[in-house]
Amino acid sequence: MRIIAAILLMLSLSAPVAAGPFEDADNNAAALQRLRPLADQGNPEAQNMLGDLYLVVSKNNVEAVTWFRKAAEQGHRLGQLNLGFSYMEGWGVPQDFILAYMWFNLAAAAAQGETTAAQMRDILGKK
Repeated sequence: MRIIAAILLMLSLSAPVAAGPFEDADNNAAALQRLRPLADQGNPEAQNMLGDLYLVVSKNNVEAVTWFRKAAEQGHRLGQLNLGFSYMEGWGVPQDFILAYMWFNLAAAAAQGETTAAQMRDILGKK
């Protein structure tokens, strides 16, 4: 439970919250219609956002991980970060701290000053 609290605190401090396509239920179907074709075409930003939509709105963790992985494997930093969280918490995949550490490490390498991935990697490294 402490890890989840630490994660939420770090995420709240790491970047300002921006308005997104998942703000209310009326936008969810429209967001899915806009994102799915782009994600299917291989756009990593759309793939990561689609993963967010499945994780947060649909509560379909398995589908979310599918899209996070597609983005992450293309080097998308937030996709890597989200995939790391998925492995750390067991969201849609078996819990695996080694794979979580790996994805956090890759995200940290691409972070250019943003520290959430490095902090999560370091927390896992102490386990």
